[in-house]
Amino acid sequence: MAILRFKALELVDQRKTVEVVSSGERRSDSFGKNVFNLDAMRATMPGEYFKKLQSAIKQGAPVERSVADAVASAMKTWAMAKGATHYTHWFQPLTGATAEKHDSFFDLNSDGRPVENFKGSALVQQEPDASSFPNGGIRNTFEARGYTAWDPTSPAFILETAGAKTLCIPTIFVAYTGEALDYKAPLLKSLASLEKAAVDVCQYFDKDVQRVNTTLGIEQEYFLVDKALHTARPDLVMTGRTVFGHSPAKGQQLEDHYFGSIPPRVHAFMLDYEEEANKLGIPLRTRHNEVAPHQFECAPTFEDANLAIDHNQLLMDLMDKVAEKHNFKVLLHEKPFAGVNGSGKHNNWAMSTDTGVNLLAPGKRPKENLQFLAFFITTIKAVHTYGDLLRASIASASNDHRLGANEAPPAIMSVFVGSMLDSVLDELERTAKVPLDKGDNIYLKLGIDKIPAILLDNTDRNRTSPFAFTGNKFELRAVGSSANCSSAMTVLNAIVAEQLIDFKTKVDALIEQGKKKEVAIVEVLREYVISSKDIRFEGNGYSDEWKEEAARRGLANIPTTPHALDALVTEEAAALFERHGIFSQVELHARHEILLEDYMKKIQIESRVMGDLAVNHIIPTAVAYQTKLVNNVRGLRELGLDDDTAQVTVDTIKAISRHINTIKTQVEQMIDARKVANKIEDTRERAIAYCDTVKSHFDTIRRSVDKLELMVADEDWPLVKYRELLFRH
Repeated sequence: MAILRFKALELVDQRKTVEVVSSGERRSDSFGKNVFNLDAMRATMPGEYFKKLQSAIKQGAPVERSVADAVASAMKTWAMAKGATHYTHWFQPLTGATAEKHDSFFDLNSDGRPVENFKGSALVQQEPDASSFPNGGIRNTFEARGYTAWDPTSPAFILETAGAKTLCIPTIFVAYTGEALDYKAPLLKSLASLEKAAVDVCQYFDKDVQRVNTTLGIEQEYFLVDKALHTARPDLVMTGRTVFGHSPAKGQQLEDHYFGSIPPRVHAFMLDYEEEANKLGIPLRTRHNEVAPHQFECAPTFEDANLAIDHNQLLMDLMDKVAEKHNFKVLLHEKPFAGVNGSGKHNNWAMSTDTGVNLLAPGKRPKENLQFLAFFITTIKAVHTYGDLLRASIASASNDHRLGANEAPPAIMSVFVGSMLDSVLDELERTAKVPLDKGDNIYLKLGIDKIPAILLDNTDRNRTSPFAFTGNKFELRAVGSSANCSSAMTVLNAIVAEQLIDFKTKVDALIEQGKKKEVAIVEVLREYVISSKDIRFEGNGYSDEWKEEAARRGLANIPTTPHALDALVTEEAAALFERHGIFSQVELHARHEILLEDYMKKIQIESRVMGDLAVNHIIPTAVAYQTKLVNNVRGLRELGLDDDTAQVTVDTIKAISRHINTIKTQVEQMIDARKVANKIEDTRERAIAYCDTVKSHFDTIRRSVDKLELMVADEDWPLVKYRELLFRH
């Protein structure tokens, strides 16, 4: 292993920056050139069918078979003109990755003659194996049938891999019996539910509003390490994170990496994947160094939420492929290195109307500000009511390593709104008690007209808040860097839709009692402000004081995934999702089962890797080095040198022995705990056993291994060290 380490370091030192040859086109000219977008449709489809397709997409109606045939014909012509030979339904099963099965346009007709064929039926539906993907017991091994179905709201695109081009068609994935087996289908349902609820509330303020789109901007954090160094770390290869590794003398404490000059090799990698992303219609706008050494971030312009999530899934895959060309490996694990910042995926979420209004941006007039407050306060109330469900939506084995540590938000759900808006809500709580006489200006009297038209720079940012208002949007910072954002967004959309419906029901009831519309709206908003006040927190989310304060407020602190996932299978959650047609009870319980299984498997893999490295690499290395020291002591004493000199080495030998014994004992106990856990039949109890007993040995084993790293001679140490992983590039 030590030989492999030093060979890897030699390779890194020989690396040269890969030259990226630009096409010479402006980004605006090449943007979306590999996407079957509106321009491509308009150019290849008969006008009648193009209009019917756009109408179906806007109305959310099924696409007629004749229209599907026209789309398929145009799509095939367009794709083949760009060199595509195959097509695939591109979907997002519950593995967390994307999936695809390629079929050729090539076929034989009834006369046995070769033709290029792609019909509407192939566009609309395909049949992958539903039992081979995670399904939570919905499908048995002998019940293999499942379907992918075209999502016309997300445009098809062409991917190139190893010179071969494939037409990719975004789809949902459902079981033969109709249950969703993917992330996209529930997301689409939640978006539809939120739109209907939001439009109904918008009618109080603007009768012209007919559509409300959910917008999303996803900031993607990631680490880069050289491919050779990655290969020389079995833990990185198997788990995506380093299970061992002592912190280097210099980490992120000087804060000199953040927004610093981008290293040349990294810059070339960024240019390369940005150009490819641009062709695929992914509107990347920013790139920069993040806080931790060799950590970086990219972020796109806001898009429709469904498309934004498709683009983020595509981006992660694209980055991984481009990194290979540059001899890098992209690390998307939430906590690949101990002692420095982990990586998240900040979801910037908002709602906008078809009249061009961002519902989470204050307006210039009091009436617009009342509309803003309606959506702003309702969202806060939703997070307060369903905070545990939102916490469950971002739970995973990898995110557990990150939450609450080094700039990641804590596991306690809270909302940051900034001091200015906090005072506005406090004033609304107080002044709504003021009696209103006929002719009074309600906006003036209740302080609503005091809200500035532009809030973008009127509030500080809080990096420790999992859900923060940032001027014209909410930022859900707790989503992990490797996650599919659909999970969190499906929950957020659903709970806000539920709260908007409750809001409208209560306002309508007060109006029926004879209250003026504006008075009724303010009365309900005041009720929400008071009842959700405990979720608002402006301070340091990392502090122990906040944990104590949150407990006093009745806010849950659930740091581990198996317990956090309980929120998915409560009666309240089932009722919520069934009311909105997002999940049936069967689907909800299946997802709970899948997520628990995923957690166990990942902890099991980490445990096995840790045991293998400790027993087969670390202990033999330590013993071999210890033998060298023993021979050194023997030699010193044979020479008759001062015994104090030998005693220093003897103390080191004893310390190494203690760490070896600790590692050996803890690994054996960890293996025994794993065996016990594997015999537990109940999935939840088995997951908790992995969390509470198997994982409990990780830190103790790591401490001893990391101590040995400081004691064993550098030339003998088998694992690539942190200083090499984070600073050699």
